[in-house]
Amino acid sequence: MTRKARPQLGSRRTKIVATLGPASSSYETLLELAAAGADAVRLNFSYGTGSQHRKMAELVRRVEAEIGRPLALIADLQGPKIRLGEIVTRTLEEGQKVVLASAESAAADELPITTPVVLEALRRGHAVLIDDGAVRLKVEKAGKKRVTCTVLEGGEVSSHKGINLPGVSLPIASLTEKDKEDLALALELEVDFVALSFVRSATDVMELRRLIAARRSSAAIIAKIEMPQAVEALEEVIEASDAVIVARGDLGVEAGQVAVPLLQKRIIARALESAKPVITATQMLESMVSCAEPTRAEASDVANAILDGTSAILLSEETAIGAYPIEAVRFADEIARAVEPSLPYRHQLPRPDDEPTIGQAVSNAACDVAEVLHAKAILAPTFSGKTPAAVARLRPKRPIVALSHHRYVLRQMALEWGVVPVEISACPNIETLWTRSVEAARRMGLLERGDRVVITAGTAVNVPGSTNVIKVEIA
Repeated sequence: MTRKARPQLGSRRTKIVATLGPASSSYETLLELAAAGADAVRLNFSYGTGSQHRKMAELVRRVEAEIGRPLALIADLQGPKIRLGEIVTRTLEEGQKVVLASAESAAADELPITTPVVLEALRRGHAVLIDDGAVRLKVEKAGKKRVTCTVLEGGEVSSHKGINLPGVSLPIASLTEKDKEDLALALELEVDFVALSFVRSATDVMELRRLIAARRSSAAIIAKIEMPQAVEALEEVIEASDAVIVARGDLGVEAGQVAVPLLQKRIIARALESAKPVITATQMLESMVSCAEPTRAEASDVANAILDGTSAILLSEETAIGAYPIEAVRFADEIARAVEPSLPYRHQLPRPDDEPTIGQAVSNAACDVAEVLHAKAILAPTFSGKTPAAVARLRPKRPIVALSHHRYVLRQMALEWGVVPVEISACPNIETLWTRSVEAARRMGLLERGDRVVITAGTAVNVPGSTNVIKVEIA
């Protein structure tokens, strides 16, 4: 790849998140992932050790410096995921009786559970799904320490496979002790986002925000929507979060597979309205774990998520353990480039009952002006990232350049749809801000002399949420 490669203005708008793992743990592979189009990387704290995550984070920052553009670093907390303990891999047969027990007391022929408190919540008739529902059990006899089940759908089970209990209210917190330990490491590594698993309410998000604030971190919060309770409280969860993930794996198990497509559209639409980035995840290009090309159905799935308005596509096993991590990112990039020209500009006329903020109204107008004048780009100098996010929610045809002197804001903007993050120095006044913004975009090769641009910013420089000006400028 070209070292210090400059960002290309508007070449692809939908962002790509690559999960790191054994298949992408070297500096060379990370460099290739970035060259192929990865905008953000995910550390999955459900796997690996602290030292491994530390090494990965250091490699990401080295790659970021090498390519000359921000990469968002996401720490994905495991959450209260119920899993099988250590077992000898075995096959369960339909009709077979099997006993669930705590990992500490399970006999050799029983299935150990790493979170034994959930056994007390099970009742006769409850469903127990193992490995995303590949194996299905039905509770026949409940007990505080042991639960007897009948196998409804058999299959292979092995150590650490996930367990779902649809419809069961679990007496466990969203943030486990492991999560708190992992969070301390993640914030020490200066991650840009913390993804919270198995969110049930806005309260879960606010508890995480309290812990992050206590460590004086600027990390933003991504709420993973994978529980029915989070769907029921969707507006409150999105409002409390900085971004969301449509976590289709557990969401499909908990809410039912047939409910996922419409839930995906609903979550994306609601996040767009709130100007929050939304990431679509799980099995996007899963066949590429072992195949060099995706299936037609997978290509259509990625394309439809982009047409729904997703801000980013998250690749999981494809880049973490797959045989073709670089190719998976390249295919996601190619699909996005092919589909994005069909995305409509989300021009929004206020309804009589709307009460838009000044920032929202100004961002709407800035997009309209840029479209009418066929501007080369929309420049959005920002202190906190709110201005480019407000512009991005409208999915304008013009590229968005976010300019900030805060490195963490630029890295967080790397996950925002259609946004090219560019660093500038702090400015004492609005006139200097306008001048430096245009100069920085031109210096990065994003603009040429004579290009028309639309700038939207606030006259109160370095004050978050003060956007109130639109300016048309010639580069």
